[in-house]
Amino acid sequence: MCGMAVQYDLEGQKRAYAKWAPIYDKVYVKLLADAQRKAATAAAACGSDILEVGVGTGLVLPYYPPHCRVTGIDLSFDMLEKAMEKKVDRKLSHVGLLASMDACALGFPDARFDAITVPFVITLVPNPEKALDEMRRVLKPGGEIIIASKLGADAGPTMHVESMLAPMMKKVGWSIAFKASRLRNWAATHPDMSVIDISPVFPVGFFKMVRIKKAR
Repeated sequence: MCGMAVQYDLEGQKRAYAKWAPIYDKVYVKLLADAQRKAATAAAACGSDILEVGVGTGLVLPYYPPHCRVTGIDLSFDMLEKAMEKKVDRKLSHVGLLASMDACALGFPDARFDAITVPFVITLVPNPEKALDEMRRVLKPGGEIIIASKLGADAGPTMHVESMLAPMMKKVGWSIAFKASRLRNWAATHPDMSVIDISPVFPVGFFKMVRIKKAR
């Protein structure tokens, strides 16, 4: 998802997404719903112009309020076809452009969006810091990057439980290697960015929603 240096990874991801596209909704629609709904609500509170990075099959799209103008990008054409079907079938008039795009090379001008949602994709990006840099660039001052994801615990009992469950989680595509502290560390390198909230979402303690705000 981040340029020519990882082109092989990009093509491998596209093939994996093509296999997942027909069954993704059936597997994840209920499991991810709470996090997706809360991410969409938090984004809408920032303003009407929203970018969703990793729109996938469009599971989050129905959760945005009608007054929003939502742009969605994804690496996979197969996933985007499913998102486009939802847009048409459910008459989601608030959804605009749905496009295939690299998260590390966003084709939008600076300070374009009020909020950016990143639902369950940040841990899959080969260079998440570069992707976050691009999100920061296209985010308006005062806006937020809202990330919903499986994030590994940095310490404590949860970290030990996750370590024991790591082999099983890997089989379903989740990793404990990506910690919430990685997002804090990225924000700390940019004086205008700050992590303002990390909250658990269903299933509690397993998924988290992180809000990163850009100063005005």
